[in-house]
Amino acid sequence: MSLITNVMDHSLDDGYAEAAARKRADGEGGLPRTLRAKLGLAAGLVLAALVVTVGAAQARVAAPTVAKEREELVDRIDERSAEADELEESIDKLRADVGARQREALERSGGSGRSDLVGILAGAVAVQGPGVKLVVDDAKDVAAGGDGNPRGTSGFSDTGRVRDRDMQRVVNGLWASGAEAISINGQRLTALSAIRAAGDAILVDNRPLVPPYTVLAVGDGGRLATRFQDSPDGLYLHALQENYGIRTSISAEDDLRLAAAPSVIVRTAQPKTEKGTS
Repeated sequence: MSLITNVMDHSLDDGYAEAAARKRADGEGGLPRTLRAKLGLAAGLVLAALVVTVGAAQARVAAPTVAKEREELVDRIDERSAEADELEESIDKLRADVGARQREALERSGGSGRSDLVGILAGAVAVQGPGVKLVVDDAKDVAAGGDGNPRGTSGFSDTGRVRDRDMQRVVNGLWASGAEAISINGQRLTALSAIRAAGDAILVDNRPLVPPYTVLAVGDGGRLATRFQDSPDGLYLHALQENYGIRTSISAEDDLRLAAAPSVIVRTAQPKTEKGTS
């Protein structure tokens, strides 16, 4: 108890106490006592206050300028956005016009008896009839990241995510099983359609799609579903479901409606002439 009492009564070390006493005796401790020292301290305080005041005044003066520049920047962004919207609308109109002209060219080249078939196979006309509805979706517990991927791909790090390569196999399997027309999420496929990846997104003819991916295939519904499920591509899709949790469902439908492709590329072939013949 005596030690605790001594510590409480003498909280300052004896050496520090003696040094403070000597400074007070010599007149070095505490506030400045000479007039010159007091004037120096006052000048320092005034200078600090002046710096703070000038900084606050400059900030107040600059605030309207910053706000005006920000407002001008927002206006410029709005103007450019409006211009981009107008250009996009113009592109859509031109694309529709080009598509209509291409469909007319296909009808003229196909002849009266073949125009409908050519239009269907080329994706130039809308299609309605029985077929198959196939839904492919990512795994329920799909994560945003991951390191290893047993399926060996670049761009899709998570094994439970549907890849562009998976959709390519699904579409090719449906074509091989007898599908006459196919669309993915309303995007009509043609013989020249491309299914690619950009990061974790799947692009169909450069248009991004989001899961779930609904594939509609016009054809003989029951037969088409059976042939696809028994095909190597159907078994591949089943393996994805079993091993990686990718969700799939397939059903035969009595009435499907597929819109025409937004843009159809028209190509013509010329007979090859043999050289060296007379």
